[in-house]
Amino acid sequence: MEKLIVYHNPRCSKSRTAVQYLQEKGVDFDIVEYLKTPLTKDELKELIEKLNIKPEELIRKNESIYKELFKGKNLSDDEWVEAMVKYPKLIERPIVVAKDKAVVARPTEKINDLK
Repeated sequence: MEKLIVYHNPRCSKSRTAVQYLQEKGVDFDIVEYLKTPLTKDELKELIEKLNIKPEELIRKNESIYKELFKGKNLSDDEWVEAMVKYPKLIERPIVVAKDKAVVARPTEKINDLK
């Protein structure tokens, strides 16, 4: 398996679990702390394409920012991408990328789908 990229939030237990899982398996990976190094619109679009989902499916709907600003709104794909660029906390995590494929590692075992 080639080197993976993990879009990680160290304050998230699911994200920490995914990192620990990869470490225990001896997998080579890089960590991108996307709250410290926010994704650009193009990077996020590329990531969504690798996930093979619609942008809205990557939104954390329990996040207070979502409830305050976006709940019940019908946004276009582009508007959802812009919302995640502006408020990276909205992005579901952890995201694990292998070349041209990616998964949201919830549950952690979804990482195995990248093989």
